[in-house]
Amino acid sequence: MDCDKEGKGGTATPIGESDSEIEHEPGEKNVSRQMSENSLYTTEDEEEDETNNKIKLGPQCTLKEQFEKDKDDESLRRWKEQLLGSVDIYSVGESLDPDVKILSLEIKSPGRSDIVLPIPEDGNLKSPWFTLKEGSKYSLKFTFQVSNNIVTGLKYTNTVWKTGIKVDSTKQMIGAFSPQSEPYAHEMPEEITPSGMFARGSYSARTKFLDDDNKCYLEINYTFDIKKEWQAT
Repeated sequence: MDCDKEGKGGTATPIGESDSEIEHEPGEKNVSRQMSENSLYTTEDEEEDETNNKIKLGPQCTLKEQFEKDKDDESLRRWKEQLLGSVDIYSVGESLDPDVKILSLEIKSPGRSDIVLPIPEDGNLKSPWFTLKEGSKYSLKFTFQVSNNIVTGLKYTNTVWKTGIKVDSTKQMIGAFSPQSEPYAHEMPEEITPSGMFARGSYSARTKFLDDDNKCYLEINYTFDIKKEWQAT
């Protein structure tokens, strides 16, 4: 685990996790690592896996309590100062639970304007959220804000289905972040959309942002299309 101090604004620098750990389930085609739309195909097994994999954490404490613990240990004190950066521990309140708000989502593709994705209030979209051109490079960038307490093990998950069959499942560890007034930004690794007659069509997907306690800060269920050409703007 890296313990780099996170930057304000710009690209997010995790303070307690590896920068980009991406996992794909074996045997699945890499179709999309983008935002998801429709949890129509959620299975009981998947929900059970999330429950069974929930990490058992120790007692929670406020940011102030964390800072004051073991304050006689010089090395631990310095590590906490690096972890918290310029955070005013007396201004973040006494909340035990961190809060993460996803502020913006956009798809970036070389040579094209960014596709800004509206974040639905109820997490569900009725029509295709976006269209990707087959065989094109793209990446997902998002900004988020952390408040109240340190969030640990923040991760992004994305599951994609086509005609009811799961074709891709992705998980990326983003990191641990302390509260700050300015938003963090993170860009996913670049992907290439599949191409060909069987790759084109409509997909449904589900994206989640969770922490290491499996607390979900945002879930989006949506559909998207892969076509021969980009959608006209």
